[in-house]
Amino acid sequence: MNNPVLQCEQLEKNYLDGRDNIAVIRGVEFALGAGEAIAIVGASGSGKTTLLNLLAGLDTASKGSVKLGGVAWESLSDKGRSKLRNQDLGFVYQFHHLLPEFSALENVMMPMLIKGIARKKASEEAQSLLTSVGLAHRLHHRPSMLSGGERQRVAIARALANHPKCVLMDEPTGNLDETTSLEIQSLIGELKRQYDMAFVVVTHDERMLGWMDRAYRLTEGRLALM
Repeated sequence: MNNPVLQCEQLEKNYLDGRDNIAVIRGVEFALGAGEAIAIVGASGSGKTTLLNLLAGLDTASKGSVKLGGVAWESLSDKGRSKLRNQDLGFVYQFHHLLPEFSALENVMMPMLIKGIARKKASEEAQSLLTSVGLAHRLHHRPSMLSGGERQRVAIARALANHPKCVLMDEPTGNLDETTSLEIQSLIGELKRQYDMAFVVVTHDERMLGWMDRAYRLTEGRLALM
């Protein structure tokens, strides 16, 4: 693949448990292009969270490399990692992690303000993103005034705020009822086509696989195509 957005090369992560060296991620390799979406499915304890943290540059690999837009996380300082995450990476958690004291609009504006974008432009872009996820009528509502599905939509809009190269999603429908979960799945598929971004979705919900380009199963730290 030419110029992959996200690339893993012989990725490994080990932890010391007393005298034992525990292998959590073992030789993971894949490449993801612009506009592609992959799912990573695995049971609890399979290493999904550890892998996601490595992909996001939040943890350091014991061996191998993760590159975002051709830049290896291990080549950057902590400040450099933070800057790359802010500019080129979006993140959606199972629990939305919205700032409760701010409105939906302000939550989506936040990554853009951190990047240094002028407040007026950030507000206009945030309104556009919230409209694209069906929340034009909820701009000034705080998270406590929104339903679970609406909060997750705000979180998705926030992840898209700086038009990142790649969006990582950690169980994005895991805390939602079935109807809302299906709505969020459909929304993510639409956004993938609209914005031509790369998506990595970590999930235990195999219903999400229908709109993915590829799906992998993570078993005891090893990744295999499904």
